[in-house]
Amino acid sequence: MANFKVPSRSEVSANNQEIFDNLHKGLGMVPNLYAVMALSDSALGNYLSFQNAKTTFSNKEKQTVNLVVSQVNECSYCQAAHTTLGKMNGLTEEQTIEIRKGSAPFDNKLDVLVKLAKEITAKKGFASTETIDAFINAGYSKGQVVELVFLVAEKTAMNYVHAITKVEIDFPLAKTI
Repeated sequence: MANFKVPSRSEVSANNQEIFDNLHKGLGMVPNLYAVMALSDSALGNYLSFQNAKTTFSNKEKQTVNLVVSQVNECSYCQAAHTTLGKMNGLTEEQTIEIRKGSAPFDNKLDVLVKLAKEITAKKGFASTETIDAFINAGYSKGQVVELVFLVAEKTAMNYVHAITKVEIDFPLAKTI
């Protein structure tokens, strides 16, 4: 049966128990989507390494990418989580909604980031030359185009985990758009 129950700390491996403890220290909780990843002995640790990999994007830019990717991938869990995290990183509620709709008219540089992240996600990597050029012309580098693909892939992986597991959302729900 494909019913995914969120495991408690005592139901996961010793390695994942340590990760749960660290998450609890840092976040005050173990998000349900992270917890369900701990059903695997390696997925949660691997994912967190991927998520926390070095990047030249700011936390605000990362949350911007997370919001638009999660919207394109129809992940209500990640929309909720990244609306909360986006607000913690300088975005307003209204800005998170604009980003999820596919633009950031309040900031030209974030706007090109949103548009390229959306296009990479929706077109499975086949972004147009025009969108890539607009991103570079706004002050981003070709290296950041590559980094953005990795940010999209990382968030898409999490979106897919929620699509399959359907664990309960334990963040304030994002507004429907």
